[in-house]
Amino acid sequence: MEDVLKARARRLRHSMTDAERLMWQHLRNRRMLGYKFRRQVIMGPYIVDFACIEARLVVEADGGQHVEQRGYDEKRSQWLKARGYCVLRFWNHEILGSLPEVLETIASTLNRHDF
Repeated sequence: MEDVLKARARRLRHSMTDAERLMWQHLRNRRMLGYKFRRQVIMGPYIVDFACIEARLVVEADGGQHVEQRGYDEKRSQWLKARGYCVLRFWNHEILGSLPEVLETIASTLNRHDF
């Protein structure tokens, strides 16, 4: 199972959506308040889009397929929350059309860092 997840995470890193690519430009290299983010991170049985392990924050960029998989996404978010992670979800159109607001939400969450 772990090898399957590793291969899938690698594929996802190489085929990022436009929204993920844009988000990554602002999260990588400690550009977000000095916090280190990783992309397509394996967490238990799941792969998350972006994770800051230090702050226990997961950021998800959701495309249209997530409308049909709300139950799965909720189960996944609950699993992460049970392990102390805060999960922020943004629709791709939010990232592409309202990036400053999205980045402000992430920064505000990191500034609270008591989640």
